[in-house]
Amino acid sequence: MIARITHTLIRLKESCRMSIRMISIMSHTFIILYIYPKILVMLSFDNTEVAFAGKTRKDLNRSYLLFKMVNNSAIVNIGKAMTNFAMNLHLPINGFIRATIFKQFCGGENINESLKTVEELAKYNIGSILDYSVEGKVSEVDFDDTAAEIIRTLQAAAKNPHISFGVFKPSGLGRHSVLEKKSAGAILNNEEAQAWANMQRRVDNLCKTAFDNNVRLLIDAEETWTQTAVDELVGEMMQKYNRRKPIVFNTVQLYRTDRNQYLENLLKDAVENNYFIGMKLVRGAYMEKERERAAKMGYPSPINNTKADTDREYNTALEFCVKHIDRIAFCSGSHNETSAELLIKLMERYNIPKNHPHIWFSQLFGMSDHISYNVAKEGYNVAKYVPYGPIANVLPYLIRRAQENTSVKGQTGRELNLIIKEKQRRNSAA
Repeated sequence: MIARITHTLIRLKESCRMSIRMISIMSHTFIILYIYPKILVMLSFDNTEVAFAGKTRKDLNRSYLLFKMVNNSAIVNIGKAMTNFAMNLHLPINGFIRATIFKQFCGGENINESLKTVEELAKYNIGSILDYSVEGKVSEVDFDDTAAEIIRTLQAAAKNPHISFGVFKPSGLGRHSVLEKKSAGAILNNEEAQAWANMQRRVDNLCKTAFDNNVRLLIDAEETWTQTAVDELVGEMMQKYNRRKPIVFNTVQLYRTDRNQYLENLLKDAVENNYFIGMKLVRGAYMEKERERAAKMGYPSPINNTKADTDREYNTALEFCVKHIDRIAFCSGSHNETSAELLIKLMERYNIPKNHPHIWFSQLFGMSDHISYNVAKEGYNVAKYVPYGPIANVLPYLIRRAQENTSVKGQTGRELNLIIKEKQRRNSAA
């Protein structure tokens, strides 16, 4: 009897051990299947093999030399002066520009040339935003010509699934001085009123074309002293064309102190009037100009005091948009790795699919490929801004891009280090 009880107790003990072991195995399996994948999908932006998969050794060498030069503000300033001098004298430097800075940052001189770039990016699951980057035009004829070219990009996008958005800059379609007076609430004279009506007509025609062709349309931001008129005009376009889905997208520059409040107010209006919000989030492009003007004219700077403040504002806007994804579609236009990581974490936290049509990551062509290519490889929506236009006409854009790279602390250094790392990786693998 005692022996039987002892045997039963031993078997019960073994059974308990087996149960504990099974629970342990099941727990580990659960962790492996459901928790580890979320850890494993966290991207490594240092994966240069993925980041530069689309670049040949020649491409890498060109990029290395360009970012090396852009990293030096003195060289950039000298290069700007020499380039302008050569262009004014009509010296034959187009070939040199095309083979260097133009090839790095532009898709081509026209839409057909740019389509080759579009197809190359599409091989890596990256969409394109064809951006007609001609700047500095001032006549009504020029504005009409620009509007006609943007319509052609929208028509191209309607035929090509790899062109994810159209885009335009409001000051490319109307006089800057008129935008400034409208933003200030000043009364326009007859000529200015006509110029404003022309601009409204162009913008509405572009938005209608985007709507008719089911193409998302980004509208870039301007300086604070012209942005109010842009916000009002784009708001009207959103109410008109975003009834069924987000087509028209405004842009907020989060280095401004008032943009998150603008987003909150816009959401209330969208809910009340039943339309979708389209929004591109960027940190901002006119910081020095904004602060200089505020100091000169004696009003408080509209720009955050520190980069940390701007980062906080940007992160707040990201989470706001993610939380209201049923009403807001947005494009995170950022070269900041932390922002990309945060957006991925927010999408996981709120159980939003990687390819949700309301969320896009975006960077400029020729920059931050370590973000674009790695994020796209994981299945998220990514679209590169692909500027294009005749070399002489996009030169102001290219010079501005070089100057902005120089002024963004750490940007070119990061690009250089990644290029060097990939060159070393390829050499060791050879």
